[in-house]
This record gives sequence, C-alpha cells and structure tokens, in this order.
Amino acid sequence: MDKQPEQHQNTVFISNMVESAIRIGLLLVLLMFTYDIIKPFIIPVIWGAIIAVALMPLTLKIQRWYGNRRGLAATTVALLGIVLLVTPLVMISVSVYHASIQVLETLQQGQVSLPGPDNRIADIPVIGDKLFDMWSLFATNLEKAIQTFLPEIKSALSAFIGVLGGALGDMLIFILSLAIAAGFMTYSEKITASLKAVAVRAAGTNAAHWTSLIAATIKSVLIGVVGVAAIQALLIGAGFFVFGIPAAGLLTLLLIILCIAQLPALIAVLPVIIYMYLTQDATTATLFTVWVVIGSLSDNVLKPMLMGRGVAVPMPVILIGAIGGMLYYGMTGLFLGAVILAIWYELFVFWIKLEKQEDTGANISPQQDAIRSEKSDT
Repeated sequence: MDKQPEQHQNTVFISNMVESAIRIGLLLVLLMFTYDIIKPFIIPVIWGAIIAVALMPLTLKIQRWYGNRRGLAATTVALLGIVLLVTPLVMISVSVYHASIQVLETLQQGQVSLPGPDNRIADIPVIGDKLFDMWSLFATNLEKAIQTFLPEIKSALSAFIGVLGGALGDMLIFILSLAIAAGFMTYSEKITASLKAVAVRAAGTNAAHWTSLIAATIKSVLIGVVGVAAIQALLIGAGFFVFGIPAAGLLTLLLIILCIAQLPALIAVLPVIIYMYLTQDATTATLFTVWVVIGSLSDNVLKPMLMGRGVAVPMPVILIGAIGGMLYYGMTGLFLGAVILAIWYELFVFWIKLEKQEDTGANISPQQDAIRSEKSDT
C-alpha cells in the first residue's frame, strides 16, 4: 500500500525533471539562435553607447541652438563625427596608395637607385653594423637584396594588406556606431531610466552609483585618452605631411596606435628624426624636430585639460585593454578595449572602497553613531 504513493511521487518527480530539462534546452537553443542573429551588431551597439555617453554634453549644447530639437542635434553630432573620422583615414589611405603606386612604377621601370648609408649609421649601438650592411646591399644590388629578404618582404606585404583591409572594415563599424549613438542620444532619458531599472534589479541599490561611475569613466577615457591620442597623432602626422616624409600616412596610423596604447610617441618619431638629419639640411631637420617633439609632448598639456577629474586609470590598464582589444577586434578594439577595461577597473576600485566603508560602519558602536548624528545635526 505504501509503495504506490512513493512510486507515484517518483514518477511525478522524473516527469517534472524531464519537462524542466526540455524547457531549459529549448531556452538554450533560443538563446544560441538569438546570439548568432545579434552577434554582428554587438560591437557597434556597445561602441555606439560609449560614444553617446561621451558626446551627450556636446549634443545638449547644440540642442539649445536648434530650439530643443534633440534628434537634429544628435544627427549633427553624428555627421560631424563621421566627417572627422573619414577625412583623416581618406588622407592616410590616399598617401599609402600613392606611395605604393610610385614604388611599383619604379620597380617596373628598373630605375631604382637608393642612396648609400652614411658612415654614422654604423656607429649606432647594437644594430648599427647590421643596418649598415643591409642598407648597403639594397643600395648596391637591389635584385640580390630582394631575393635575400623575399620571405620577410612577403610577410610584411601580407600584414600590410591585412591592416588596410581591417582599417576599412573598422571605419564602416565606426560609421554604424555613430549612427547608433545618434539614436541613443535622441532617446537618452528613456534609455537611461530603463538601464538603471535593470541594473538595480540585477545588482541591487548600489547599481545606481555604478551607472554614474561608468558614465564618468567613459567620458574620461574616451576624451582624455582616445581624444588626446587622436589630437597628438594628428599634430605629429601633420608635420610628416608638411615636410614630405615618405609613407607619412602609414606613420600617422602607427602613431595613433602607440598614443592610444599610452606608449611614447617618440618611439615612432625618433627614427624619422634620424632620417631627416641624414637626408636633409640642418635647418630643415631642426625645424622638423621641434615640430614633432612639441607634438610628442602635447599630451602632458592636453590630458589635464580633457581628462575628467577623479577618474585616474593606470597606464597598464589602458595598455592591456588597447592591445588586447586590437588583437581580438582589430582597430575598433584598440579604442573599445581601453574603455571597457577602464570601466572594470573603476568598478573594482569602487567595490573595494564600498566594502571598506561597510566594514567601518559595522565596527561603529551605537553610542558613536548617535554622537556622529548629533554632530551632523548641529
């Protein structure tokens, strides 16, 4: 008699388990299909949200000029961002294209005559002798030099073509992200309220402080790091174009990568300065050196002006985020990785401070708490 109810309970339990497993499985399948559908838009949407947070103050200023028409102001900011983004990339691409065409035409005509190296090249520590020998080989016997270094040349060309293709794809992602950012800025109040409600539901009451901290970190890093890096690279890159440096566009692109990664711009500038002193007269080389050195040191002035107060992210965090993001997502990740890792760093620091405050509050006796409240009332 007792076995029948027990068997019935086991049957019901197994039936519920199977039904739950089927529901969870169907939910996982649905999530997998959903992720595959939205995967191409994840990076543009995240990047668009970051851009919207950073450019919202500018949009609000322009909104007042347009008679409180938020949509028109957001569209203006997005179009301005697209122009500022596309123009330097087009200049760099045209420079690289013309340089490639000139090299190909020169090679096809067989009229290649490279100047020999200066004896001062051999005096450079560590690499001087090898650099002198390699330069001499290219200057005296170009065909033999190309055959000798053919694997390295093929690898460099393949990597270069990959970088150009990736840059074009990243530019399209940036344009799409700016369009998404315009939509976010147009409906910012509704989106902000919804995100705060979801954050509080998921992480508790402290999530309201976290959302404000995330917004401050985005503005600080995007303007104080990415913005300063772009300005610094364009200042130095302008000197490359003005003084007619070969492959000026490619060098400017390298500068942008170095500056965003918080590495000294002089890493890319010093070889060019040496080249100028070896190939140009002293006056031209000195003027060029003054220009690029001022541009290299401009971040010391720009960062205090543009970096938000109270949000100081260590250089290794930015460096790891920028390099890791670039390796995984290309040029888009160079910007996005620095911002996302900085957000996590600030949230971690805030969480540590919050834990310390809670521990301190727990150690205060009721008498001390009453005394503090009386002092605050007075």
